[in-house]
Amino acid sequence: MRNKHYTSFEEIELDLKLLSLERKIAIEELKGLKHKVQEDLSPLNWVQTGFKMASKFSTLLLVKKLFK
Repeated sequence: MRNKHYTSFEEIELDLKLLSLERKIAIEELKGLKHKVQEDLSPLNWVQTGFKMASKFSTLLLVKKLFK
């Protein structure tokens, strides 16, 4: 933590307001990250990822068979 010397109560109040706003911003960012993690870990997302990987793999196998 920084050691700051204040000369008035207005400076203290301003710093407290800034810190409060920074805290609120950080909390909102954490809420957004929590929502993103929940979406990433949802079973539906896993199934969709599995289908995408399976389709890419099957396409590669098909191309491989065509060029043999």
